Amino acid sequence: MNVHEYQAKALLKEYGVPILRGKVANTALDAVKIAQEIGGALWAVKAQIHAGGRGKAGGVVMAKSVEEVDHAAEKLIGSYLVTHQTKAQGQKVNCVYIEAGCSIAQEFYLSLVVDRSQSRVAIVLSAMGGMNIEEVAAQTPEKITTLLIDPAVGFEAFQGRKAAATLGLSGSAASQLGNLLKALYKTFIDLDLTLIEVNPLILTQQGDLVVADAKMTFDDNSLFRHPEIEKLRDEAEEDAAELEAMRQGLSYVKLEGNIGCMVNGAGLAMATMDIIKLHGAEPANFLDVGGGATQEKVSTAFKLILADSHVKAILINIFGGIMHCDIIAEGIVAAAKEVSLTVPMVVRLQGTNQELGQKILDQSGLKVIFAKDLGEAAQKAVQSLKGAV
Repeated sequence: MNVHEYQAKALLKEYGVPILRGKVANTALDAVKIAQEIGGALWAVKAQIHAGGRGKAGGVVMAKSVEEVDHAAEKLIGSYLVTHQTKAQGQKVNCVYIEAGCSIAQEFYLSLVVDRSQSRVAIVLSAMGGMNIEEVAAQTPEKITTLLIDPAVGFEAFQGRKAAATLGLSGSAASQLGNLLKALYKTFIDLDLTLIEVNPLILTQQGDLVVADAKMTFDDNSLFRHPEIEKLRDEAEEDAAELEAMRQGLSYVKLEGNIGCMVNGAGLAMATMDIIKLHGAEPANFLDVGGGATQEKVSTAFKLILADSHVKAILINIFGGIMHCDIIAEGIVAAAKEVSLTVPMVVRLQGTNQELGQKILDQSGLKVIFAKDLGEAAQKAVQSLKGAV
C-alpha cells in the first residue's frame, strides 16, 4: 500500500525526521491560507498522486508569492498529471501539498528498501539526487552506493559515518545524516515498510539536512497490525479492478496485454503469463483465484477479466488440487449468465474433478476451446486473437 507525500511526512515527523513546514490543501483558497500561515517568501506547491516524476511533469511548482500559490493550486487541483509512472491518461490530482521553500546547497538521493536476495534492509545512497536519479542509475550506476543492515544488530553508527563519507558530508551534516538514517530505519521496521524513498534529501545553505520529498510503501500483509495506517489508503489512487479483487480476496494485477488469465496458484499464474509471451502475445492481467476459492469468487474473477476492454481472449489454466475443476467451471458459467461473453475462451483443466468440470462447460452452451496442456492452451489463446481457432 502506498500513501501520499504529506501522509508519509506526517509519519516521519513522529519519528523525529526533519521535514519542512507544510500542509495539504483541497482547494486553491485553502492553499493560499496555508501559504500565509507558513509565512516566508517561497513555497512549493506539490500535486499529491501516487507516482514519481511529478517534478518533470509540472506537478511541483515553486511559488514566490501567494498569488503564484493560488495560480499553481488552481491549475493543478482537478487536473490529470501524466508522469512516467502513470497510465497514459494520467492520474487525477485531488489535492496539493503546500510546503515552505528553502535554500538548497546540495541534493542527495536516499532510500531504504528490502533486499530480498540478501534478506536485509538496504540503504541506497547517491550524491546525484534529484529529478534525474533514473538516468544516474542507468548511465552511472557506480555513483549509487548500497549499505546492508544486519537485522540481528540493526543500524550501527559506523554505517552512518560510511554513508556520510559516500555523500561527501562532514561535521554537523555527517552527524545529522547518522541520526536521520537511524530514525528512518526505526520507522521502516516499526511500520512494516518495504520502501522509504527520499528524493531529494536536501542540504540547506545553513548546513541542515531536510527531507524534501518522501514516498512510503507498506507491506499489505502487515496492515492488520496497523489499522491506523490502513486508514490512510486513498482508493482513488488505486485501480478499481484491483481494489475490487482485494475486497474479494483475489490476487489481481492489471497489465497491458490482451489475453486475460485466470489461474490457481501464483507460480502457475507466472508460468502462464510467461508462456503467453513465449507465443508472441501479452497477458492482460495476473489473476490467482487461490486454492480454496468458492464459486462466487471464481465468478467475480471472471467478471473482472471481462470488464477489461483490452481483453480479446481468455485463457483459463487450472490445476485441480485443493481447487476443484468443477468449482471453476460453475463459477465461469454463473458469471457468463450475467456478462455477455464475446471473446474466445481457452480452457485447460487438469486434476481433481477434471471430467466433471469439462462436462459442466460442455453443457453450458458457452463456446469453449479446450486444451490438453499449458503449451497447447497458450498457443490456442494466441491463435484465437487472429481468428485462427
